[in-house]
Amino acid sequence: MFQRLFGRERHANRAITEALYAQIVAAARQTVFYSDWNVPDMPLGRFEMLSLHMYLIQHRLRGEGGAAAEVAQVLIDEFFLDVDHSLRELGISDVGVPKRMKKLAKMFYGRTAAYDDALREDDRAALAAALSRNVRPDAGEWPEAPLLANYVSAASGQLAAQPTESIVSGTVAFPVAGTA
Repeated sequence: MFQRLFGRERHANRAITEALYAQIVAAARQTVFYSDWNVPDMPLGRFEMLSLHMYLIQHRLRGEGGAAAEVAQVLIDEFFLDVDHSLRELGISDVGVPKRMKKLAKMFYGRTAAYDDALREDDRAALAAALSRNVRPDAGEWPEAPLLANYVSAASGQLAAQPTESIVSGTVAFPVAGTA
């Protein structure tokens, strides 16, 4: 009996995680990022956009307790499992995956500090500079960086306005890129 009850709860939690993760991925894959804002439509560019959106949801849920903290942890675990799977699909060997995962995890967590500082100070120029360093590190000047910074700021505000209960039940809404 207990297994049946806990099994249902685990299945429900899995469904919520999958729904949230799908919404995060959909937000990260908005066409405007790649077509109009010149985010490289390559594995690293897609990683940057997924990382950015994962950061935004983690930023929103930070400091929350209970179910929100659990959802935040399960989402970050799902994110890194997805990255691991993607590396393997790209043909990285079993021996090379851990080394790449360590590097990508370091990249992800390094970015959160720069994004946190810029959002806390509401400094769009610093946010645009951080995004430029991370998304287009070899591009030099990236004129679309302020557009992405405006989007990130709008997304942070929109996520902050969403009730925690809605997020932990499986619904999160990001703005449409290009309208922020």
